[in-house]
Amino acid sequence: MLRDIESGLVGTVIVKDQSRLGRDHLETGRLMEILFPSYDVRFIAISDGVDSINGLNDMSGIKNYFNDFFAQDTSRKIRTIQKAKGERGERVGASLPYGYMKDLNDSKRIVLDPETAPVVKRIFEMYANGIGMKKICNTLEEEKVLSPSVYAFNKTGSRSGNPKLDKPYAWSIATVRSMLLNQMYCGDTVNFKTYTKSNKLKKRIKNDPEKVLIFENTHEAIIDRGLFELVQKYFVGRKRANGNGEMDKYAGYLYCAECGSRLYLHRSKKTYNNFMCGRYEKRKSNCTAHYIREEVVDAVVLEVIQRVTNYERERSDEFYEMAMSNGENKAVSRTKNSEALRNEYETKISQLESAISMLYMDRVTGRVTPERYDSLAGGYEKEQAELKAKLQELDSHTNYMAMK
Repeated sequence: MLRDIESGLVGTVIVKDQSRLGRDHLETGRLMEILFPSYDVRFIAISDGVDSINGLNDMSGIKNYFNDFFAQDTSRKIRTIQKAKGERGERVGASLPYGYMKDLNDSKRIVLDPETAPVVKRIFEMYANGIGMKKICNTLEEEKVLSPSVYAFNKTGSRSGNPKLDKPYAWSIATVRSMLLNQMYCGDTVNFKTYTKSNKLKKRIKNDPEKVLIFENTHEAIIDRGLFELVQKYFVGRKRANGNGEMDKYAGYLYCAECGSRLYLHRSKKTYNNFMCGRYEKRKSNCTAHYIREEVVDAVVLEVIQRVTNYERERSDEFYEMAMSNGENKAVSRTKNSEALRNEYETKISQLESAISMLYMDRVTGRVTPERYDSLAGGYEKEQAELKAKLQELDSHTNYMAMK
C-alpha cells in the first residue's frame, strides 16, 4: 500500500479504526501526520470518527498511544503465560520439529510421526558414521524424500519454511544441521532457547545457556542419548566434509598437546593426510609447527582397542566389574534427576490441592461466585491431572530403566 501511495495510485485510505493502521504510536502518527498529507491522501478511520479532510483532532494522537499501550500490555501477559508454561516443562514452541506430530487425543502431547521419524533417525546415524551433511542431502534427494517444509505443506497446508514446491525433494544443509543440533529428538523438552527484546522487535536472539530450561524424558525419543551426544562431538570439530561427502572421524576429539587448541585434518592427494594445530595455522599463539599423520592416529587408536579387548578376554571379571561400576554411576545420576523432577511435580500437585480447598471455602462463604469457582477450579484440576500424568510417566520410565 505504501508503495502504491508513493506512486500516486492511492487517493484515500479507509480503516475501521486507527489501530488497524498500526499500533506503534510513532509510526502510525508519522503516517497520519506526515506521509499521507505529503501525497495528498485522505485518511478515514470510521469508528474513531477521523477524516483528514476535516483535519486531525487532538484525540487521534492519544488514541494511537493507547493502541500502542494495549499491544504492549497484551504482549506482556502472553509472555508471562508462556514463561509459566515453560517453567512447568510444557513445550512453548509454536511449531513441531520434523519427526513428531500432535497426539490426536491430547494436543499438548507430541508423538512420533511414523512417516518422518525413521528419516530423522537415519540422518543422525549417517552423520555419526562420518557422512557429511551435503552427501546426506544428496542421498535424501536421490531417494525422493520430501523436504520438511514441503511435507508440512502437503500435510497441513502450512507455508512455514517457504516450501519449494517446484523442488519437493531438495534438502538444505541448514535444515540438516538444525536437526542434528535439536535435543528434542532424544526425548527432552528445551524451552527458552531464543527470545525477543520487545513486542516491536521480531528478531529472535539466542538466549544465554544458563537461562535455557531442559526437561529430560518428556516424550518418546527418536534417537538414543548416546547417539545425540556423539553427533554433538562431531560438531565441536571441523564440520567440512571432503569431496566425497565424508567427515573427519576424529573431529572434536584431537587437541594440541602444547597449546590445547583443536587439531584439524588436512587432506592431501600427493602425500599423507595429517592433523595440524588450529592456533598455529591462524597465527593466534606461539605454538610450534608440528603435525601428526592420520595413519599414525589410526594405528594408536587400533592399538588401544586391541589392548582393551585383550584385557576383556584375559581378565573378563575385572572388566565386567569396571563396566558395571560406570553404568551404576550413570544410573545414580539419572535417578537423582528423576527424583528432583518427582519432588517438583508432587509439590505442585500439593499446592494445587491447597488452592482448590481454599477456593472451595471462598465459594462457601460467598466471596467467589459459582461461575468463577467453576472456572478456576476447572483450570486447577486440569493442571493437576496433567502433573499426575507426567508423574506417572516419570515413574514408568524409572521402573523401565531399573529393569534394564
